Amino acid sequence: MKLTENEVLQYVAENDVKFVKLTFFDVLGRMKNISVVASELPRVFESGTLFDASSIQGFTTVDESDLLLFPDPSTLSVLPWRPQQGRVVRFYCDVRKPDKRLFECDGRAFLKQAVSAAEKMGYTVQIGSECEFYLFNCDENGKPTKNPQDNAGYGDVFPLDRGETVRREICLTLEEMGIHPETSHHESGKGQNEIDFKYSNALDAADNLQTFKNVVKSIAHGYGLFASFMPLPVSDDFGSGLHINFSLVKDGKNIFKSPSDRKSVV
Repeated sequence: MKLTENEVLQYVAENDVKFVKLTFFDVLGRMKNISVVASELPRVFESGTLFDASSIQGFTTVDESDLLLFPDPSTLSVLPWRPQQGRVVRFYCDVRKPDKRLFECDGRAFLKQAVSAAEKMGYTVQIGSECEFYLFNCDENGKPTKNPQDNAGYGDVFPLDRGETVRREICLTLEEMGIHPETSHHESGKGQNEIDFKYSNALDAADNLQTFKNVVKSIAHGYGLFASFMPLPVSDDFGSGLHINFSLVKDGKNIFKSPSDRKSVV
C-alpha cells in the first residue's frame, strides 16, 4: 500500500483507524515501536515522535537520549490480527536526531543509502527470501518448550503436518498486508516450516522480511505456539536457514547470471 501523507490521513479517517504503531529496529535488528492515537498522525508526519534512545541497546547515552521517529507513509499496513473495529496500522520509520539529521545507527537508513548508491551506478537490486522457522508447543503458563508442534518431515501433509493451518493463516495474513507468498511447506525438522515469498527491491525485501517474522510470531501465539527463527533451536534436529536470492540488474540484465547461460562473456 504505497500512499502519500495526504492519502494516508484520508485512509486513516475513512477506515476506523484508532491506533498507529511507529516501528523501528535496534542495532541487532529487533523490532521496536512507539504507539500513538490516530489523531496524532498529522503532527507526527510534521514533527516526528520523541523517544528515549538511551533505552535502546546500542543507540545512545542518557545525555543524548532524544531521538525522533518519522513514519514512511509508503509503508502503511493494517495489522489484520488486531481488532477490525478501531483498527491498528503500522509504519516503518526513519530515526532522526532533534535537528532532523538521520541517526547513524538506523539500519534502514543504511540500506536506503546503499540502494541509492547502486542506482547512481545504474544497478537495481532485487532480493527474494526463503525463511525457515520452528513451531514449538507452550506450557500451561504460555512459556515456550522444546517440544515441537509435530513430528512431520519434509513435504508431509496433515495429519502428520500439524503446521498446515498455521502456515495457511500466515500466508493469507501476508497477502492482506500486500506481501505475496509463493510457496509454503513443512521442512525436514520436527515442527519446522518454510514460507518463501516473491522477490522485490532491496528495501521492500528487508521490510517484508521483518513483517513476515512479526506475522509468524503473532499468528503462532494465537494458536498457543512459539515461533523460533534461531539457526539451531534444538541440537538434535535440522537447523533453520534464511536463504537470500540476490539479483543485481543493469541495462535489463542480471549480472550474476551464470556464464554458461550467456551468449558471450565480457
